[in-house]
Amino acid sequence: MSTFDLVLLLIIANAVQNAMVGPDTSLAGGLVAAGVLIGWHRVIQWWRVRSRGLAKLLAGEGIMLIHSGKILTEHLGRAGITRDELRQALREHGVTDVADVMLAVLEPDGAISVVRYDDIKTGERPHHRIKSLRRNP
Repeated sequence: MSTFDLVLLLIIANAVQNAMVGPDTSLAGGLVAAGVLIGWHRVIQWWRVRSRGLAKLLAGEGIMLIHSGKILTEHLGRAGITRDELRQALREHGVTDVADVMLAVLEPDGAISVVRYDDIKTGERPHHRIKSLRRNP
């Protein structure tokens, strides 16, 4: 669930709650409000799929935290993550040494993705995504 989806869920809950306890307690009012919000959500989702700029605005992009076994301290600060939190996430992925990590990214949904050197198969080129992440320091 993206941040956009969560905000929509809260707005729908508020609209339906107002229909239940507000001055107009009709079921139709709440259903109309929820239907309009869901309709707009569908339109924005359709538009987001077709527009990279809108997708970036609504969902954000990942922040590279580790590259080639080195912790990117300035990126940690921008992401609001401490070294201890990063090490905890690495342990959750079964990594004990930062040098074993080719790439770690804080994803837009808050999860930390880790690509270890052991995970890369012979002949693969996993660096194609790194360039776009590196442009956003």
